[in-house]
This record gives sequence, structure tokens and C-alpha cells, in this order.
Amino acid sequence: MAQDADAYNNQDAREEEKRLVERAKTDAEAFGELYSRYVKAIYNYVYYRTGNHHEAEDLTARVFHRALRHIQNYTDRGVPFSAWLYRIAHNLVANWHRDQSRRKFVALDDFYPVELRGEAPEGLAESREEKELLLEAIRDLPDDRQQLLILKFVERLSNAEIGEIMDRSEGAIKSLYHRTLVALREDLTARTGDGAAGSPRRRRRRRRSTD
Repeated sequence: MAQDADAYNNQDAREEEKRLVERAKTDAEAFGELYSRYVKAIYNYVYYRTGNHHEAEDLTARVFHRALRHIQNYTDRGVPFSAWLYRIAHNLVANWHRDQSRRKFVALDDFYPVELRGEAPEGLAESREEKELLLEAIRDLPDDRQQLLILKFVERLSNAEIGEIMDRSEGAIKSLYHRTLVALREDLTARTGDGAAGSPRRRRRRRRSTD
């Protein structure tokens, strides 16, 4: 029953958003409401992709400026309007990195997806030391996999929404997510030396089991 109510409310919210977007095509006040709804989320996404507050503010402003210029061409694809904004942000950030010849950076100091620990293979990050190793492993991932983790665990978007932003099918996103978790597990195992019989982690486990 509760699930039915949630689905109804979500559908109701989607219909309300669709009407607001249509109004925003001719009404600046309606676009301002969309801006208020999504500016924080877009800023956070851009900041995680650049690691620079000043650049994040500038690029966020450019996202909404571009959205305002092109909202007449917006077509509803069955995902929230925010997916379109994220895609604009993704393109602007990609251009920013390319134009400045910067190494792609993800600001992960405050990024530790608790859900990742639950969904990933058991014991992905059991201590503060392993948490730091996990963040290092994430930084070493290819750009698209870093982006996937941000969209999924920071922005909490669905696979369909992420697919819309990254221009991939929902199935491709699921596959990429699975491969990313496997890669993180293998990388973290290598960094902790867990494969070695005499590794500190193995010795700690052995001591606990014999206590």
C-alpha cells in the first residue's frame, strides 16, 4: 500500500514538473522556480567534478544560462528535468577539463558512499585506513566510472537518469556499475595486500579468530 502511495506521489510530482517546464519555456518566473529547485544539486555535481568552488559557481551559472537559452528545444524523455541539467553540466565540465588540459579531478574528501560498502563485496572498507585507500582507488578509476559513482551515490540518481546524462542505455549503466564495483574490490584488495598470507589485515583477522 505504501509503495502504491509513493508511486502515485512520484507520478504526481512528475506531472507537476512537466507543467512547470512547459511554463518555463515562456515564463521567466517558472524558470526561476526550476533554478531554485536544482541549483544546489547542479553546483554540488560540478564541484565534485572540478574540486574548485570558484569554478563550480561559474560553471553552474553557465549551466542554467545554457538551459534558459535552449529550453524551447527540451523534450521530455520520461526522466526528471534534472537529468537534462546534469547532461549540460557534464558537457561543460568535460569542455572545462579539455580546454584547460587539466587532469580530471574528483573532490572526494567528503565523499564516502555508505551504500557502496553495503552493495559492494563484503568488507570493502572496514577501517579508516581502508576508507582512505578506497578513495584513492576511486580517484584512479576512469573518468566515466568516477562520474557514475557521483551520480549514483552523491546525487542518488536512478540508472535511467544516469543513462540519460551519460548517453548510455540503462542496461549499459548497470553493467558499468557492476564492473566498477568489481574493479574497486580488486584494487582495494591489492592496496591492502589482502592476498598475502602475512598481510597485516590477515594477521589481524587471525588474531581475532584465535582470541
